[in-house]
Amino acid sequence: MKSLSTKLFAGLVAVLVGALIYFTISGGEKAPNVEVKLNSGEQINLTLPKKPILVNFWATSCPSCVAKMADMAKLKEEFGDRFEIIAISMNYDPINQVEAFIRANPYPFNFVQDTDGAYSEAFGNIRLTPTTFLIAPNGNIVYRKIGDSDFEFLAQRINQLSPQF
Repeated sequence: MKSLSTKLFAGLVAVLVGALIYFTISGGEKAPNVEVKLNSGEQINLTLPKKPILVNFWATSCPSCVAKMADMAKLKEEFGDRFEIIAISMNYDPINQVEAFIRANPYPFNFVQDTDGAYSEAFGNIRLTPTTFLIAPNGNIVYRKIGDSDFEFLAQRINQLSPQF
């Protein structure tokens, strides 16, 4: 009897580890069906972006958010057009404050204002900043982090998701 329960337990552990690996590699959750307008005027549907996209929810009142913008800029400079960054300001952030921040900090990525909270709601009612998602070219969310992101890990994932030809 013990042998059978040990085998069942081992089998269950193997299935759980396999599922964890699968969801870590492929991303188990699709990005929300949301269209975002980039600074260039281009519209991107996040469910099929065709290249990796880093979505970062932030606020001007969040010191960590503001401090990490430079790290996001370094990622964008490193990978260029191989991926996109969309920094979405929270709907509680005063529009004039967000606009002043963007003018004073011409980072090389896209800023979007979530004036009505629709983007936050689509991503699961985001309330805490920073909250960051990495979306693979197939639309799967492959990274989700509330709080400061691991930019070294993100660089590795972006490199895997957007091989240079």
